[in-house]
Amino acid sequence: MAIPFHKEIVIGSYLLKQKLLGRKRYPLVLMLEPLFRCNLACVGCGKIDYPDAILNRRMTAQECWDAAEECGAPMVAIPGGEPLIHKEIGEIVRGLVARKKFVSLCTNALLLEKKLDLFEPSPYLFFSVHLDGLKEHHDQAVSQKGVFDRAVSAIKAAKARGFAVNVNATIFDNHPAEEIAKFLDFTAELGVGVSMSPGYAYERAPDQEHFLNRTKTKNLFRDVFALGKGKKWNFMHSGLFLDFLAGNQSFECTPWGMPARNIFGWQKPCYLLGEGYTKTFKELMETTDWDTYGTGKYEKCADCMAHCGYEPTAAAASLNNPLKAAWVAIRGIRTSGPMAPEIDLSKQRPAQYIFSEQVQKKLSEIRRDEASEAKDKRQPQASTAA
Repeated sequence: MAIPFHKEIVIGSYLLKQKLLGRKRYPLVLMLEPLFRCNLACVGCGKIDYPDAILNRRMTAQECWDAAEECGAPMVAIPGGEPLIHKEIGEIVRGLVARKKFVSLCTNALLLEKKLDLFEPSPYLFFSVHLDGLKEHHDQAVSQKGVFDRAVSAIKAAKARGFAVNVNATIFDNHPAEEIAKFLDFTAELGVGVSMSPGYAYERAPDQEHFLNRTKTKNLFRDVFALGKGKKWNFMHSGLFLDFLAGNQSFECTPWGMPARNIFGWQKPCYLLGEGYTKTFKELMETTDWDTYGTGKYEKCADCMAHCGYEPTAAAASLNNPLKAAWVAIRGIRTSGPMAPEIDLSKQRPAQYIFSEQVQKKLSEIRRDEASEAKDKRQPQASTAA
């Protein structure tokens, strides 16, 4: 469970400051999506199913820096889409590092070797390469052969250039524990840390059959961790989050812990669930009805155990109860015996399907802006002709 010491100290100090200030809600990681366009079409992804007019939009470097300043979180994760497609990605990352933000650039690595010259090694930057398992499984998950080999080659090239690299894996229902354990053995041999999270059931993802429910998630991770006893797998997670995945902690979601900023604005309520947008981070925090989201409160959240909702919860729990965190670190993840009580789902409100409405609203705004820009360009020409 090794997290770089400098990063651990800075984030720990940040968490302690929020506690001393008495803040109930605060961000830990900014999920910054400067574009939705991707060069893959993974069957479990719900982030790329937009019209071209939206997929062609980009946040500017200044908008990205402003979001980081406005949010104030010590970490910035840059998912997508595929961030390396963005023409200003090097400039975006340099600006964030200059602001001493810990930057996790999430990438499928198809362009990574080609684009390494855009970046400089830094204790504030690491590449998080998407690998969902070993070769056959990963290539099937991303719906394209050869991606695993190219990703591994890029990881080795980045490490050789002095960059910090880890891998991130999304776990689905069709992935046996034994295969996940072999994958984790491989990451240890490759010399990279690994983060894992159960796939979230995006309502527009092409494959809806293989998302895990909470019971399956806990049993699967217990089986995986049991197979890892005595092995030196390097998880980029807090011990309490891993203990939660194994069913040993009764945590509630902290959706504001990893707020999302993308081309639409600040996304309500979290990175995985888009149910409206605000223009400012302050507006997001003050106008979102946080008490109506989360497992047990909202049907769409019923099976979610994703890191973006529960890692901030685990981080706060580690700060509030350091003895519990220390005990888990010493004992390891418990893989047998009774599980912690599950959250009651009987009072959750029914799902609202408003994503398409949000997309159409954004399309209308884009077309209106484009028409206005075209009109502004025509007016000087008309004046010159006159």
